[in-house]
Amino acid sequence: MTKPLDPGIVFDALARRGSPTVVHLSRPLDLAPEEGTRWTVPQLAGLVRDTAARLAAAGAGPGDHVAVVKRNHWDYVLLACAAVRIGAVPALLSDHLAPEVLDTLLERLRPAVLVTQTHLLRKATRADVELARHSACTLTLDSASLHDSVPDDTRPPQPVRSFHDLPARPLAPIHRRGDGEPLAVHHTSGTTGVPKLVVHSTTTLIRRLAGFEARRWPVVTPRAGDTVASAISFAHGRALAWTVSALWHQPREAVIVADSDPDAARRTLTAHPPTVLEALPSTYVRWQRLAAEPDSPFRDVRMYISTFDAVHPPTVRVFLDASRRARPLWMQGWGQTETGPLTFRFLTRGALARRAERHPTTRDLGRPVPGWVGLRVVDPRTFQPVPRGQVGLVLTRTKARCLGYLGEQDRWDEKAHGPWFNTGDLAVRTRGGSLILLDREVDMIPGLSCVELEDVLHDRLPEVEEAVVLGVVDRDPQTVLVVNAPIDPARWRHAVRDLPALAEPLTVDWDAVPRTATGKVRRHELRDRYLAGTATHGTGRWT
Repeated sequence: MTKPLDPGIVFDALARRGSPTVVHLSRPLDLAPEEGTRWTVPQLAGLVRDTAARLAAAGAGPGDHVAVVKRNHWDYVLLACAAVRIGAVPALLSDHLAPEVLDTLLERLRPAVLVTQTHLLRKATRADVELARHSACTLTLDSASLHDSVPDDTRPPQPVRSFHDLPARPLAPIHRRGDGEPLAVHHTSGTTGVPKLVVHSTTTLIRRLAGFEARRWPVVTPRAGDTVASAISFAHGRALAWTVSALWHQPREAVIVADSDPDAARRTLTAHPPTVLEALPSTYVRWQRLAAEPDSPFRDVRMYISTFDAVHPPTVRVFLDASRRARPLWMQGWGQTETGPLTFRFLTRGALARRAERHPTTRDLGRPVPGWVGLRVVDPRTFQPVPRGQVGLVLTRTKARCLGYLGEQDRWDEKAHGPWFNTGDLAVRTRGGSLILLDREVDMIPGLSCVELEDVLHDRLPEVEEAVVLGVVDRDPQTVLVVNAPIDPARWRHAVRDLPALAEPLTVDWDAVPRTATGKVRRHELRDRYLAGTATHGTGRWT
């Protein structure tokens, strides 16, 4: 076999190939809580088969939606593989979403089966939301009874069953689907409101995205002796594509870190030091103190991978310095749930070294992959291409573009222009072809870049864990700083001495910043919390 198969049978195929990969988990799967943290590929193939049989016994079949909402872990992916195996379409929803948002998304999905956890049903019930009402069958991955702590008058109208009480035999037949038919549903980050439900097919998610990574490329392809680690949101489409492509190369070990807590991560990563690590930008930030330790668990990393959001230069610098390799690399990818990765850039220690009169930045997103992705920067009003070096709205053309938004055709039509897709990002295309990101259009400030200002603030104020610049009409931009202690006013004045005028910063702690499942700051919620009633510069038309 020369290309990865659809997720429903990929573990079987790898087992037949004799894959030696051993998967290590930071904690047991909620799908198999008694089975420990070490899994071989044949064991995983068996788990997917058993899970598929249980989903079929619950009533899921070809074309049905199987919705999953649970705490973050890799069993999101395994449940998706099991649903695909029987012809169903998995819809993976993050437990970071508010109950009322989950209610809206489940209303659009109308799943045959909802797989969740008791504490999430209870949380929703306390918010006067009954998630179970949307599905024909609701399954919990724990054995606790929902009714044990829910008053009689607030019990869900639909029956709730334990997933583990369903039979794993007989095995359900494998259902084949066309490559262009819906394969999986994932949601966007939802930084500006209710997330969109993005529908991908085997062609877009597996053939184009996972298939691209499953090819053998210099430097980036996992090797037989590698330990590849992932610490991302496993509800995201990236998790499914990563699983198929990374395991296809049969590395020695795969490490799954389900929680970003530094102490929990230290135990797993110290026991299984990664050589290739992919993590959320916010996770890298939380792990900086681990990277700075003398016996860092990142000492053997040859390549770091970051997607989902911007990573500021000081963070990249800390992790590159933590590696004892001579020339470690940081691969920065930029893309969207609807399109997959669009550009790549490799960062080295030298690329982000501090120099006089220069602010190293990660806003340079690199170039699109020739022959795979097209980019066009256009005027936001006329949609006509603008000259190189001029700010515009970024459109992209890729065969990995999703099929559309479930239940929101008008919203899709607003962003799809023939073969081109509107990313909603503002950027500049350089003469050399690189893309320099400014901001999301909804977050823009005329003549400035919030992301660039945030880069500089992070570089000059190492004690800041997160800097967020918010544009405000008729006022100086407002900065929100995540710190453990107040910023010395003199240090602040020195840090902004040559920057455009900024309002005095607001300082908050980490937990006070609303975030998405992928760690992005929900800027609209942050604005509502601290700048309620103020107008923005952006239109938000393409969010």
